[in-house]
Amino acid sequence: MKVLEVIQRSSEFLAKKGVESPRLQIELLLAHLLGLPRMQLYLNFERVLSPAELDHLRGLVKRRGQREPLQHIVGTVSFCGLELTVNRHALIPRPETELLAERAWQFLSALNFQPPTALDFGTGSGCLAIALAVKCPTAQLFAVDISNEALALARQNAVRQNVADRIRFFAGDGVAALPSGSRFNLIVANPPYIPSATIGTLAPEVREHDPRLALDGGADGLDFYRRLAMAASTFLQSDGRIMLELGDGQAGEVSAIFQQQKWVVEAVQEDYNRQPRILVARRAG
Repeated sequence: MKVLEVIQRSSEFLAKKGVESPRLQIELLLAHLLGLPRMQLYLNFERVLSPAELDHLRGLVKRRGQREPLQHIVGTVSFCGLELTVNRHALIPRPETELLAERAWQFLSALNFQPPTALDFGTGSGCLAIALAVKCPTAQLFAVDISNEALALARQNAVRQNVADRIRFFAGDGVAALPSGSRFNLIVANPPYIPSATIGTLAPEVREHDPRLALDGGADGLDFYRRLAMAASTFLQSDGRIMLELGDGQAGEVSAIFQQQKWVVEAVQEDYNRQPRILVARRAG
C-alpha cells in the first residue's frame, strides 16, 4: 500500500471515530513511523510501505481511533521549540501555554539584575520551568508539584534540555513545599481550572488521559486561583509579578479574586483565538 492510500484510508477511519483533523493526525503518525518531517510525506506519496511498517502503523492508528492522544502515542510534544517527553502523569502542554512562557521569559530577560528567580507552580511536565531556563540562561528556577510521577517526568525533560542544574524541584502541595524564606521575581502557573462537574464532558483525549489532578479546579474551577491570590504574595519580591493561564471565561472572576487580596492586575492577554488567557498581576504598593 502506498503512502497516499494509507493517508486517505486512515483519515476516513479516524474521522468515523470522531478524531479532529484526521488527515493531520495520520500524517503526523506516519511521519513519526517513517522518521520523516511531515512535509516530506508529500514527496513520498508513491512510496510503498513494507508489511512491517503497515502492521506498526495499524497499531498506532487503532490507538488514535480509541482517542489516545497523539502526543502519548509518539511520546513527545513540541513546546516553544523544545521537544519534551509526555505521558499520562502530567498535562500535555497546550499551544496557549506557550504564550505564558513567552511573556514570562520576556519579563525575566528585562530585569536589570542577575540572577533572576522564578517559580513554576504545578510544574507537571516541566514545560514552563524548562522553557524559562532555556530562554533565560542566568535565571534560577524552582518548580513544585504534588505528583511525584509528574516531577520524575519534569526532571527527565530538564536533563533532556540540559537545564537540570538550574531547576530545583520540590514535591508537595503548592507553596508549602518550598524552603522557608523563598522569594521570587516571578511566579508562573497553569493551574487546574476545569470545574469538577465539567470534566466528564471534555474530549476523551483529555478526560481519560490527562491526570485529574491537573484538570480539577474545584466546584467552580477557581480553587487554585484563590490559593495563589492568598499565599503567593509572601513568596514574591516587592517588584515581582505573577503570571497565570486562565480557563475560558474566567478572566473577570480571577481578576476580582486577586484584587480582593490586594493585588494589582496589570494585564489580561488574549490567546490566538482572542480569548482572555494570561493574567499578569503585582503586589499592591
